[in-house]
Amino acid sequence: MKYKVSVDREKCISCGICISVCPNVFEFKDGKSNPKVKITDEECVIQAKEQCPVHAIKIEKIEE
Repeated sequence: MKYKVSVDREKCISCGICISVCPNVFEFKDGKSNPKVKITDEECVIQAKEQCPVHAIKIEKIEE
């Protein structure tokens, strides 16, 4: 399964949970979380979304 990943940078509080859970997908850019890639097959994006305290991460399943 592939996922389209985005972050609402206005909601992001820079806690870094997403980066610690899924470092191959997320990084800090200008002090806020930012996806390194827009589309990924890494399952950790689901955990990152679920653990984000402000619900700033959006993932969308992409059918292959």
